[in-house]
Amino acid sequence: MQGVLTGFAVIAVVIAVGYVLGLRGHLGPQGREVLTRLAFHVASPALLFTTLATADLSVVFSSRLLVTALSTVAVAGFFVAVGVVRRWGVGRTTVGALCSGYVNSGNLGIPIAVYVLGDASLVAPVLLFQLVLVTPIAVTVLDLSTGGGKGPLWRVLLTPLRNPIALGSLAGVAVAASGLRVPDAVMDPVTLIGNMSVPAVLLAFGIGLCGSTVPLRGVERRPVLLAVALKTVGQPAVAWALASGVFGLRGAQLLDVVVTSALPAAQNLYTYASTYGVGERLARDAILVSTVVSVPVLVGVAAVLG
Repeated sequence: MQGVLTGFAVIAVVIAVGYVLGLRGHLGPQGREVLTRLAFHVASPALLFTTLATADLSVVFSSRLLVTALSTVAVAGFFVAVGVVRRWGVGRTTVGALCSGYVNSGNLGIPIAVYVLGDASLVAPVLLFQLVLVTPIAVTVLDLSTGGGKGPLWRVLLTPLRNPIALGSLAGVAVAASGLRVPDAVMDPVTLIGNMSVPAVLLAFGIGLCGSTVPLRGVERRPVLLAVALKTVGQPAVAWALASGVFGLRGAQLLDVVVTSALPAAQNLYTYASTYGVGERLARDAILVSTVVSVPVLVGVAAVLG
């Protein structure tokens, strides 16, 4: 329980700092946009590269990853189906699907893995799955749906290779798979730049809350409610059913996959939505509400399965 509260406290403080910065206008009218672009084009790719370049790729073949992948596909697929029926649009539906199944495995998942699960590496499967597969696919869809993929067929097919998030992920996986060691003279400055990613995302999120309307109102109310319900209740429920009923996981292993699945939507989803100018309020509200709702859910999961 301490890990849950600690993780959320860290996030809340940084977002609050961003809110104060926005309220006082210290970063100017373009502060949020600058931080968002910094995170998307520079800091986040650097963070993904350094994380994946030193990762143990053998976790890709673990049962935990299969549970994570299947539960993510299940809830994201459900949101997409509803989005198609309701005609919410490709970009907006993609953002909502991400908010339904893309967990905060980095700045919140790691401290919770340490304090609740006792091992930071236990969050690695979901982290790798999201960075290697979900992120490149999602940003490619957003790129194509917002006009970035217009042009010759070869240019459309190479869309993932023109996206900084996808490039950072793929480069990190390539280094890890090759077994090569990146010299410290290269890795150290990249690591330093990557360390700006999470603070920049959280500060931009906090600035974005200034002058914003109350969550769960307006045209985004239904998509937000659906995304939050799928993220905080649907995904951990599906993960529990798969882990215990299909893969036969028990005890600590069952707790691991359910806790990681119950994490709220990741803050970097707001960066993606803001960068492509689609579903920004949906992402902001879904992240905020799922973060609040996931606190009692995570505490309950830890109490029941722990």
